[in-house]
Amino acid sequence: MINFDSSAPVRLKGVGDGFWITLDPSHPENVIKSEIDKLFKNLKHLTINASVVIDVKDAKGHDDLIENIRSYLINTFDVAKVSKPTEKRSIPTERIRQRDLSKGWNHHRSEVLMLRGRVRSGQKIEARKHVVIAGDVNPGSEIRAGGDVIVLGRLAGKVHAGYPKDETAMIFALEFKPTQVKIGEIAAAGINEDFCAKPEYACVEDDGIVVKDYMKANPFRKLPWPEAV
Repeated sequence: MINFDSSAPVRLKGVGDGFWITLDPSHPENVIKSEIDKLFKNLKHLTINASVVIDVKDAKGHDDLIENIRSYLINTFDVAKVSKPTEKRSIPTERIRQRDLSKGWNHHRSEVLMLRGRVRSGQKIEARKHVVIAGDVNPGSEIRAGGDVIVLGRLAGKVHAGYPKDETAMIFALEFKPTQVKIGEIAAAGINEDFCAKPEYACVEDDGIVVKDYMKANPFRKLPWPEAV
């Protein structure tokens, strides 16, 4: 799975749940695509819904090439996401991160509400920040949180995340079937039809609420390191 030839136009290695492609942009685009075909032909069953990072090292001014390769990977090999490497953290940022990690969690006072058990019809749960429920949320119940709502079970009640105006919040459940959802000031009707239970989450996109398959679009992948909440 790894191409170690440092002189090759394309080098490929597996990283986490996807692939890291290092390109030499001095080569023509058709040569780079041909090399990608050679490397991916025996991996096609692994590329579906995979995440791919395109790295041109320190080369500058190759945005068009990266965009063309991104479209090519998505259309040809059905990858889910193509991105560039994240920028290296500055020394001050890294020091802050190490400071936060060194503190640990022993003396942190959390505003997260964590519950274990079933939330029954008629019950109302409210929290200033995030809500995590290890159990089912029945129809007729209500949850309201200033941040995210995470249900490790079946969500079938009314839920409001990001109260009152935080549209960056999300609503996650192992079985997503709420009667009504609201994120910030945006509301949407729930899901009533029968379907195969699977982990899903709701978020705001283009001024509307969308529901996504967690396994394909993991929202937690965006977080760079643990954050104290």
